Amino acid sequence: MLHLPFGHTVTLIIITVAISLLAFSNQAVMNRLIFWPPAMQRGQYDRFITHGFIHADGTHLLFNMITLFFFGNIIESFYRQFFYDMGFVLFYLGGLIVAILPSYLKYRHDAQWASLGASGAVSAVLFAYILFQPWNLIFVFFIPVPAIIFAILYVAYSIWSGKRGNTNINHSAHLWGAAYGVVVTIILEPRVVPHFLNQLTKLPF
Repeated sequence: MLHLPFGHTVTLIIITVAISLLAFSNQAVMNRLIFWPPAMQRGQYDRFITHGFIHADGTHLLFNMITLFFFGNIIESFYRQFFYDMGFVLFYLGGLIVAILPSYLKYRHDAQWASLGASGAVSAVLFAYILFQPWNLIFVFFIPVPAIIFAILYVAYSIWSGKRGNTNINHSAHLWGAAYGVVVTIILEPRVVPHFLNQLTKLPF
């Protein structure tokens, strides 16, 4: 097995940044990789994965990749014990698929709808992390926020943004990705539930 000098988290970030930058300057690449229902009807099911490697703009890309970098390494250390060292990669790709599936079922006949971005998988990573370390501080625009508080705000923001619905960023995927991250982690390690509840009682302030 090939062992890279860095982890799967960094590998995913490098690939995502490279493809996103290419898509920013090449509309044909963007059009081929974005999640678009008519393309699915033509059998291009790879878009369940490829849409997670392109982004709406630099800010969208930066936010997702910074979040993945800070929390991916920790969750990777847990997931790599599964599926012959590929557990984290499969968990991440599964997050892309599961997070977009409800939207696909809702908009599969709507040729005007499209979606892109790694947010579903990144949400899965973030919320899996919260199960392990709910009170660890997350720095949001340089402001320290406990992870569990950030999770609540993140869900509220995703619901609000989803109702506005004026970009190709699929905020519904944030919620489904978060749910996927929590459920799969609990299935693989049920002891994380009492650990999480125990951690919640240990207020850091």
